[in-house]
Parts: sequence; C-alpha cells; structure tokens
Amino acid sequence: MLFLGDDWAEAHHDIELQDEQGAVLVRRRLPEGVTGLARLHALIADHLDDADDPSVVFVGIETDRGGWVQALIAAGYSVYPINPQQSARYRQRHSTSGAKSDPGDAHVLAEIVRTDRDHHRPATGDSDLAEAVKVLARTHQTMIWSKQRQANQLRSMLREFYPAALTAFSDDLAGRDALAVLAAAPTPAAGRSLTRTRLVSVLRRAGRRRNLEHRAIEILTALRSEQLELSGPVAAAYGAGVTAIATVLTAMTGQVAALEAEVESCFGRHPDAEIITSQPGLGKVLGARVLAEFGDDPDRFADAKARRNYAGTSPITRASGTRRVVLARYARNRRLADTMHQQAFCALSTSPGARTFYDAHRAAGNTHHAALRALSNRLVGILDGCLHHPTRYDETIAWAHRHTLAA
Repeated sequence: MLFLGDDWAEAHHDIELQDEQGAVLVRRRLPEGVTGLARLHALIADHLDDADDPSVVFVGIETDRGGWVQALIAAGYSVYPINPQQSARYRQRHSTSGAKSDPGDAHVLAEIVRTDRDHHRPATGDSDLAEAVKVLARTHQTMIWSKQRQANQLRSMLREFYPAALTAFSDDLAGRDALAVLAAAPTPAAGRSLTRTRLVSVLRRAGRRRNLEHRAIEILTALRSEQLELSGPVAAAYGAGVTAIATVLTAMTGQVAALEAEVESCFGRHPDAEIITSQPGLGKVLGARVLAEFGDDPDRFADAKARRNYAGTSPITRASGTRRVVLARYARNRRLADTMHQQAFCALSTSPGARTFYDAHRAAGNTHHAALRALSNRLVGILDGCLHHPTRYDETIAWAHRHTLAA
C-alpha cells in the first residue's frame, strides 16, 4: 500500500508519498492541472507493481471538490477528504512550535491516511446528477448569502443619511419596490421631490400590480417625513453608493431567480427527489440542498446516527468528573445545518407530529432554537429511513413511536 498526502493550493500541489512503514518515497511540488496530475500518476506508477490495484493508493487531501479530486477518484485511488481542523490537530502531534509549511502539511496528510484512516470517511461515489445538483444548490445558496450581505450594507448606509427610506421599506429593503424607488430617488432630496404619479409608474415598472396608489402614498409619506440630513455634497456621495448597491442587488435578485429555476429543474430529474420532497418542510430548493450536502451514495452513511452527526443536528456531550454538559455542535457543515434548521421550522406548520414534538420540548423548558435542533435531528433520522427503504414520508409511521409512548 502507498499513502499520499496532497496539500493543495490555487496554483500547485505539495505531495508526499509514503510506504507502509512511513518511509518517504517521494516529495514534490506539482503544478495544478493536467500536467501536474500526469506527473503525479507517473510518480505513483514508479512505486506500484503492474498487478497492483489503484485502490491500494490512499490519498489524504483537505477538500472533496474540484477536478483534481474527481480525477483522483476516477483513477481508482482511495481518496480521503480530511477536515482542515482535523489536520491542524494532527500537525500539533509532529510539532508544538506552531511551525507550518506546505510540505509539512503534505506529510501530516500522508500520516493521517497511513495511521488513522479508519477514523475518517473516504470520498463518496455520488452520481454525476447529484454532483450537478450540488454545484447549483451551493451557488444558489451562496448568491442568497451574498445578496443578504449587500442588503445589510445598504441598510447601514441608509441609516447614516437616509433614515426615511428605512422607514418606507423596513419590511424588505432588498425587495423589488425598495430597489426600484431607491434607484429613482437615491437621496433624501430626490425622495421628497418624487410625485405620486412618478412613484406609481416606478412601482408598476418594478412589477407591482396591486394596491399601487395606496402603497405609493405610504412611501411618499415616509420619504417626506422629517429627518436629520447631511450637506448636499455628502448626501450626493452617499446617493451614488446607494445607486451602486441597489443596481447590484437588482442584478443579484434576477440571478437568484434564474439559479432557483436551474436548481429545481436539475433536482427534479434525480430519482430521490420524490422521497426527499415528501418530507415535511422540504420543497424543491431545500430538498436540492439536502441532496447536495448528503449526496446519493447509498453506502456513505452506516446508519441514521452517522447521518445525524454529519448533519450537525445531534448534540455533543462534554463530561469531566462530576460535570456533564450537553451542547449543540459548533463544528459542522453550515450549509446543511442551515437547511435542516429551515426544514424544522417549516415542518411546524405542515406536520402535526413535528409540531407535537416541538411543543413537548418547549414544555420541557427548551428554548425555541434548542427545540428546533431536536426536531431537525429527528427529521434527519426519518429521512435516513425513507432513503434506506426507498419510500415516501408517511406522517403516521414517522411519529407512531411517539404516539405509542404518549398513550
């Protein structure tokens, strides 16, 4: 067996190849791309017999995505994506000085797959369709997060010089009405000069069809209210910033909608889509995120507990002496954790069993978020059972055990 540590960077890979005794066979810095990958295959081939299966090469690398990783998997190597936090802890075993280098990281990764690979999960064999859903769902989610950051920046700017606009659009600053009006009136002076007829026209072009006159009067009343104002040149400078951010937000809103359509279309073609969307609180977008983060390899999770641990919904226990504390997991897949939290919240209004489960935790003294974490942990287990036995969600079966205990 051979053990390869691969510390990747944007332009190169530092690699270290070891044998079963930990002797270093090769250390190299290889370029990213086809040329570097060809050199890597040649280096490995020099230390393999013709009869050896490529799976006897164990690769440790701090990512599970990208063309390089997919090429390693396609070559038949056993690839282990290592969490960077875990490799950092292993690094401390070799040096307590805090020293760090790319070749040193490659050595640590090689040591991990040589001595401790049984405690790590190999890269899964997800289908191409699941990988496509993953790319689209993550891009869509990232775009939404970026849009929210831009909206927060806009809110901060308006608070400093245009508080009347915050009053007018306090419910949805990144909505179509707010962005259209701010594009037409990016400063307090421009807001006061808007006429009702002009404002109605702006709202209509933005897509509003109902309550045009009433909404226009509400906005005008807010924009013409008294507020502390900055001098003309300063307000104009702020207005230029508002125009820029509003333009970016408008473009992002359109792209979010376009990506959402792509996500739904791609996810709808997956054979597990029907099972996933049958779960309470999961529509096509959240369902696509669930598929993207869990993958579709049937052998990826040994049982429901492993899936819960990966989702970050199961709690952790810290015990020392007479002290024992149960805490929420703080090191977890944020994309998946956010998705499961949203599912649990949505399930409260669609599943009587989920609502009863949540209410029981609240009655026991848990906070809202703690009760939602417990519910999402339960829902992950239900999803695992449905995928394992390929069957759609059934409200009665899912909560039958709880009903029996209550009786």
